[in-house]
Amino acid sequence: MATRTNERPGTRAVLRHSRMSSYKAREVLDLIRGLDLARAREVLEHCDRAAAPVIAKLLASAAANAENNDGLDPEELYVATCYADEGATLKRWRPRARGRATRIRKRTCHITVVLARMDEQTLARRRARAAAEAAERRARRVAATRRRRAEEAGSAAPAPEPTAGEVGEGAAEAPPEGARVEQDAEPEAAAPTASAEAGDPGAPEERALEEGED
Repeated sequence: MATRTNERPGTRAVLRHSRMSSYKAREVLDLIRGLDLARAREVLEHCDRAAAPVIAKLLASAAANAENNDGLDPEELYVATCYADEGATLKRWRPRARGRATRIRKRTCHITVVLARMDEQTLARRRARAAAEAAERRARRVAATRRRRAEEAGSAAPAPEPTAGEVGEGAAEAPPEGARVEQDAEPEAAAPTASAEAGDPGAPEERALEEGED
């Protein structure tokens, strides 16, 4: 015989006489049924229905009951079942035309959330997946650290010394480092010869011949 919904084992929390209709609560409960506790909280946090905050508080109450009363780890819990039953209906009246009245029904519901511990196989798979993700993150972090250290070492290393062939080719192109470079001086005017300064003996005869011709 199958286990009834209201007889599922686990830690439960019940909200009675919630001022909303049961079908509005069921729309949100269908989103979190069967999910783990962390994922169910994320779904309720991003749900835009009015019943989501109410059910989120009820889920937190069930998790607190499981942790404090039953000694269970919240990371190992999942939503075993959740349902909403109809509660008392509050009847009100609204006056209408021609002396008539219209009935207003204010619905209520009872919401129940049951949390249970995952089976060992599911927990083993979750632990293995978490370990693999942690190892992958650590490998990426170590690779990034090594790459950063290699870049820092490469930027701080001195330039490599030139080979013998490079030295021979560079000697003709540029002077060695630290050597004083002298600019090419303009050609100086020819200095007067010693014969012109001291007086050349042949110079008077040439002058005499020039005077005779005149």
